Amino acid sequence: MPPILLPYNSLPKHYPIAFNLIPQIDKFVEKDYTKEEMKMVNETHKMLHDDSIAITATTVRVPVFRSHAESVYVETADELTVDAVRKAIDAFPGAQVQDNPAEMEYPMPLFTSEKYDCYVGRIRKDLYNPKAINLWVSGDQIRKGAALNALQIAEYMLAHDMIH
Repeated sequence: MPPILLPYNSLPKHYPIAFNLIPQIDKFVEKDYTKEEMKMVNETHKMLHDDSIAITATTVRVPVFRSHAESVYVETADELTVDAVRKAIDAFPGAQVQDNPAEMEYPMPLFTSEKYDCYVGRIRKDLYNPKAINLWVSGDQIRKGAALNALQIAEYMLAHDMIH
């Protein structure tokens, strides 16, 4: 079997993915961000109905079969405790906390594949900003993709009388 070469077929240059990380998914667009990175920004603004949310993404091809993973930095208006963040994630449908650094327990694509929930770990305060939290998230992009997310958001909105 020939090696899988990325970032994607129509580009003039390719790299092997095995034993490698490629910091490019799709083609580069405005301001040297990729199409995939801008998709993350635009979809977040659209879903939350707020274009003022500051988002910066770097997408990376990683040699796994399934499950996306993200390092997420969240800055809030008020200071939050790690315990409050854990409790909020645990209470959210479709999300599970898997966060025990002392036992080396955190989400990984190998174990989140073929599961419907997203797993969140490495929950910690930012070293320099008291109003910021850092998280590591992993979830199966096929099981927990756009269609299931849309269905769950619609169900939530119906249950909370948010559809007018």
